[in-house]
Amino acid sequence: MRKITTITLLIISSMFLMACDNAKNEEKNTFPKDLTLCQFSAGQCYKNVADLKVGLMIDPVHTPSEKPLNITLKSTQAITNVSIRIEGRDMFMGVIPVALSSVTDNEAQGTLIFGSCSSNYMVWRAFVTFDYQQQQRTLIYDFLADNPNP
Repeated sequence: MRKITTITLLIISSMFLMACDNAKNEEKNTFPKDLTLCQFSAGQCYKNVADLKVGLMIDPVHTPSEKPLNITLKSTQAITNVSIRIEGRDMFMGVIPVALSSVTDNEAQGTLIFGSCSSNYMVWRAFVTFDYQQQQRTLIYDFLADNPNP
């Protein structure tokens, strides 16, 4: 009975250790550049909807975990009711709302802090929702936390 309990505990423990896992990348300290992710070191990450271009920028550009990050959202036209929330793309890490302040009709800023992941490879997803042309729109931006390739 004790052996079964020990094996069960080992299995459950290993499940928790696999959280945020990307085993092939854990062996290395650098990761190949994923071109589908926002690369803030190259500038704003742009998405388009209708005739609108919306850029997201996070500073510092290497997006460190557990540190304050400045978020700037700029659009080519005026947008209203802007909100941002951050979630883990591949793993549930909670829902992090970002409090925004409007700078102009085309720009909003806020601050964000997100947690770290034990695997050293965590992709976060920013959901940006706003009203434009009397419709609610949502854009999605993916980025790597603790980006070693800023």
